[in-house]
Amino acid sequence: MAKTIIRLTAGTALLICVTACSSVTIRPYGGEKDTSRATYQSSKDYYWWGLKNDYTINTSEICGKRRVMQMQSVSTLSDWLLQTVTIGIYFPRTAKVWCEEKE
Repeated sequence: MAKTIIRLTAGTALLICVTACSSVTIRPYGGEKDTSRATYQSSKDYYWWGLKNDYTINTSEICGKRRVMQMQSVSTLSDWLLQTVTIGIYFPRTAKVWCEEKE
């Protein structure tokens, strides 16, 4: 009985960790999600469940005259762990931008 409870608890914890990652992806021109390395990537610090701090990412500065092909906001496993340990007081997110390839 104790082994079953331990396995169930471990399985639940593993499931939570695996499903903890999330992302929001915007592709202005449509198409498949780009999985290559982003042109720009930066971790942004938020507080109080994301209610404190507001960031703006200037894609014109990042891409210049090239088109923005994809933008993404990501919550990684490490982000989720920090959110959980701090009970939402610290809420990191990662911002990514992909620019059109140079010709």
